[in-house]
Amino acid sequence: MAERVWPGLLRRAGEAVLTEWGADGARDTYALVLSELVTNAFQHGYGDTVRVRVRLWRTADHLGIEVTGGTPYLPLSAPADPSAERGRGLHLVGALADTWGITPDGTTTWCTLAI
Repeated sequence: MAERVWPGLLRRAGEAVLTEWGADGARDTYALVLSELVTNAFQHGYGDTVRVRVRLWRTADHLGIEVTGGTPYLPLSAPADPSAERGRGLHLVGALADTWGITPDGTTTWCTLAI
């Protein structure tokens, strides 16, 4: 259930943060990337309780997102079957973000977007 509710809640929270930062022009892209990363963290987390942490940050030129999902497995950006309903999240992140990556331990996926 949480994997369906939390991405939308965090998307709206991210949009509110952008408004506070005066970066409304990046709202749609930022919200989409944030929800994709959060969705991935919930879908691929493991254990009885999946704990997802989100960190949003800003510099003069970029907005940043870090999502930690607690899984020790590196996320994969594999080709998606054209008829598949899932499997395109990291492709979207890669296409929309200026930079993105995964920490060496595989627990955090991050990206930056130009303001």
